Amino acid sequence: MATPIATEVTLAQLRDRFGLVRSTDADFFRADFASNLEITEAERSVLDRVQQNYLSQLEVQGLNEETVKMVVVSPLLDYAGFYRAPFTIDSEVSIEIQETDNNGAVLTGRIDTLILLSQLWVLVVESKRTRFSVQAAIPQALAYLLAKPQPEKPGYALITNGGEFLFVKLLNQTIPTYGFSKTFSLLNSGNDLYQVLGILKQITALL
Repeated sequence: MATPIATEVTLAQLRDRFGLVRSTDADFFRADFASNLEITEAERSVLDRVQQNYLSQLEVQGLNEETVKMVVVSPLLDYAGFYRAPFTIDSEVSIEIQETDNNGAVLTGRIDTLILLSQLWVLVVESKRTRFSVQAAIPQALAYLLAKPQPEKPGYALITNGGEFLFVKLLNQTIPTYGFSKTFSLLNSGNDLYQVLGILKQITALL
């Protein structure tokens, strides 16, 4: 039997193979981020420019994964503080997950961007080209979070196609349980990047 690949796995397969369930608690994700940290005027100015840069590129062409990382993801990670000590960043990280029935089969994948604090996984970032919905990458992000080496701690992933942003939370304890943030969009009025950066900052605060 071929080794399953994270980019091709479905939520139903994750449920059947790893016992993954979705939380029905409306506060499952929201409780960790009850109040947004303050975004400074300088940060708002930068985030407004990021939004304008994205929309300007979108007028000409769809953005591929590398352009999404360069135009949108990199400034967010910078202003969230992930480019500075004590955090480290790794990319194209290979993972393997053993199935719950221990039949020898594994699920493999490669994480776009992984933020670490020592050996602690802080955040998984999965970037997609603009023509893909962020929802299409949910199984892939959850597969990566299932491989997290500290199952006793909550895991967080950010999925983005440059214009939309969705956070995923996984508690991988007795029963692996996941939930989502709202979907943020650069096409909404105002600038949803303020809230995205606020959540990124709070993830660091939760540590």
